[in-house]
Parts: sequence; C-alpha cells; structure tokens
Amino acid sequence: MSEPIDPGVIELAGRIFEMARDGRTEDLAAYLDAGVPANLTNDKGDTLLILAAYHGHADTVAALLSRGADHSRANDRGQTALAAAVFKQSADSVRALVAAGADPDAGNQSARATATFFDLPAMIELLDAAGG
Repeated sequence: MSEPIDPGVIELAGRIFEMARDGRTEDLAAYLDAGVPANLTNDKGDTLLILAAYHGHADTVAALLSRGADHSRANDRGQTALAAAVFKQSADSVRALVAAGADPDAGNQSARATATFFDLPAMIELLDAAGG
C-alpha cells in the first residue's frame, strides 16, 4: 500500500495550479526553478501549460515552455495547450506555442479543429501562418 499524500503537498500543488491560472509568472517560475515539475498535472490531466494557455497568460506560457513544459501533452479530454489558447483566442499564447513546435493537428480536439468549429478565422490564420 502506498502512503497517503501529505496534505501540505496537496495544498502546495493547488497553489501552483492557481499561479498558472492567474498568470503569476514570476511566482510560478520561482517554484519551477526550485524543482516543481514543469509538467505537473492535475486530476483532469490539465498541465500548468494548458491552464496558463486557457487563461490567456502568454508570459506564463513562455516561462513554462522555457523550463521544459511539454506542449504536446493532452489532458484527459484530449485537449492540448494550443487548442486551449486557440479556443480562448489568445494570439500571443498561440504564437508562443507554435514557435515552440506545438502541432495544430494534435489531440482529439485539435487546435485547428477548434478554430474551425468555433469559426475563429484569426486563429486559423495564425495556425496557417505557422506552417501548420
């Protein structure tokens, strides 16, 4: 049997996910630099990168990418950070992700499919301009 997770660790993880959601880039970067995994994932499969992208925090997205966050990881619904950024129409986050090599066609609900379904021509143009 595994030991229960320390409640303090759970509380810290919750704060770190909030930092990604809130775009508190400097605070989050300090934790990452201290050893928190850049690919930390919550119970829904959302990574810090997916949360930052969904909430339109391009600076946080860039900080996560520069610290090794995997742009290709999908959550439990098959959504990637790029699809989240496209859905929220965060052009700067989309640019950062495609510059890092994110695939517009990856995931069950890809960024390109999201842009097409929700009729987001500016996002389609960004994805096409990136060569994807």
